[in-house]
Amino acid sequence: MKEMIDNFLANHIQEEHLLKLTSLAWRVVLAVLLLILALQGVKLLKKLIRKALKKTKADEGIVGFLTSLVSVLVYIFIGFVVLQYLGVDAASIVAVLGSAGVTIGLAIQGSLSNIAGGVLILILKPFKIGDYIIEDTKMNEGTVTEIGLIYTKLLTLDSKTVVLPNGVLANSSIVNVTQTPYRLIDLKLDVAYTADYNMAKELINEVITSDESVLQEKPIDIMMESWEASSIKISARFYVKNADFRVTKCRVLENIKNSFDANNIEIPFTQVVVHNSKD
Repeated sequence: MKEMIDNFLANHIQEEHLLKLTSLAWRVVLAVLLLILALQGVKLLKKLIRKALKKTKADEGIVGFLTSLVSVLVYIFIGFVVLQYLGVDAASIVAVLGSAGVTIGLAIQGSLSNIAGGVLILILKPFKIGDYIIEDTKMNEGTVTEIGLIYTKLLTLDSKTVVLPNGVLANSSIVNVTQTPYRLIDLKLDVAYTADYNMAKELINEVITSDESVLQEKPIDIMMESWEASSIKISARFYVKNADFRVTKCRVLENIKNSFDANNIEIPFTQVVVHNSKD
């Protein structure tokens, strides 16, 4: 009789463990399915948020930032729900998060400063998506393509992507080149002391005023900058549209060089003259 009771209890315990394992397996499978559906839902939610914000004609940077922020919050909520579904007590999750809060805060303080920097950028708007900026810490420059939750991305002239922390950008000097529709080109040109200075100025003026990209309605200044060791430095200042800056600068420099060569205006180079005195 005792043996029969022991066998019954052993079989009952095995069945109970099997039921628990089966129930847990189903919970895991359903949790995975729930997670997959939730992630797909987040993608749809991001699209809806973008569409709704764009209808309000919100700045593209604000659209990207808010979309990223909402996505992070939704991911945290989904993780919380999945853990609860798997049987983890909500009070235990809160207690663990509370005890780890200080450690997590110290670990992600850099990220938090970047998030705060992103908020400041969106509020103060020192630049927006599409602007060409130059930052003074590492002299990185390029067109702003994205203002994210933590980082801002720039596209350089040679098609490289530069990723900059928002905290750095919020706490450093930024030159926004495209804040106005036009940009000043300031050329420093050297001519020899023996060259005809007035002719050099006339040739420079002729090249600049004949260039189709130079804004003729804006001031064009050509004047002596300084007396150098072996040359006279001439400053030539004129305005072009932002989009024409680089190409126009290179073209004008080339045309001035060709004009100087054609009219025998010497462009000096640094040289050392050694006098050998004889007894």
